Amino acid sequence: MRIVQLANLYSPVSGGLRTAVDMLGRGYTAAGHERALVVPGREHGRHRTANGTVVTVPGPSVAPGYRLVLDPRPVLRALARLRPDVIEVSDKATLTVAARWARRHGVRSVLLSHERLDAILAPRVPDGFPLRRLTDRWNGGLARAFDAIVATSAFAAAEFDRLGAPALHLVPLGVDLDTFRPEAARAPERGKVRLMHLGRLSKEKWPGLAVATAIELHRRGVPVVLDLVGEGPEACRLRAAAARAGLRARFHGHVPDRADVARLLADADVALATCPVESFGLAALEALACGTPVVAADRGAAPELLVPGAGVAAPPVPSRFADGVQEVLAWSRERRRATARARAEGFPWDATVAGMLDVLAGCVSENRLRTGR
Repeated sequence: MRIVQLANLYSPVSGGLRTAVDMLGRGYTAAGHERALVVPGREHGRHRTANGTVVTVPGPSVAPGYRLVLDPRPVLRALARLRPDVIEVSDKATLTVAARWARRHGVRSVLLSHERLDAILAPRVPDGFPLRRLTDRWNGGLARAFDAIVATSAFAAAEFDRLGAPALHLVPLGVDLDTFRPEAARAPERGKVRLMHLGRLSKEKWPGLAVATAIELHRRGVPVVLDLVGEGPEACRLRAAAARAGLRARFHGHVPDRADVARLLADADVALATCPVESFGLAALEALACGTPVVAADRGAAPELLVPGAGVAAPPVPSRFADGVQEVLAWSRERRRATARARAEGFPWDATVAGMLDVLAGCVSENRLRTGR
């Protein structure tokens, strides 16, 4: 197959979306398929990589390090040149026009849903706003436009499932089990409890809950150290809050080397997955792969990754998250680390790639049977 992936907000500082797109692309190439990737950049560009062609089309900056395609016409021209058999779209906004282009040109299209619209928009609209009705209308249009929808969790699938979307598939993401592993851990820091938050420091990721949880534990007399990996507009405010409380917090910013991220995760006693609207929870899965148990918000998809002994789900308020951390710390360190790793081993990227290829190939085969091409 000739597979073309489209993605917005794809950049060196992107988190789960970039990881998913890259790992899937690598898997497609390894399986013998021809793969190309089209993403926004400063200007038009095209270059070859070991995992296929990468095409950039102009897209303005919408946040530091993030770009968005506003004019989809260059994307459609790139598709005409690439001549895909199937298009995989990681976007629910400006790139969805590719589904209409695909239908006109006898090409199959698959939407990979990286977010749940009603959940991420709810904090941004006033009370009484008809959010569910409007998101259902938008998602209904997507379900009709694309040949298949892929969700990565039951939580993410729910917004399409309630519409009766006819070609809805569940394909969980994976984790690099070689990079993210318990063996990367150093010896525990004597007398300290190390907490870890991995994610963009922006309001929608709720990093303030990680800081507030660490402050609450500090108030309870627990000797905590909090590591935060990620950049974002909340960094200054969070630094100030930690300093006022006398909390030992280390802000690492964006850490580009995944092995360095793995070492930080493996060194932690507990990872905090604070965002209550995650559509999968890749950072939580990476922590589990490093043998680090997780306290996750009891909403969103992250609780789907947890099993007894690998972490707990708690309401996203500091006192309850602090309770969750203390519950986890009461478990045997060896047992919780082994259980966390065992849970992560059920999510290899090979399984994700195989699941996506089943969906993509199924769409292409159906098209060939229908058209005789």
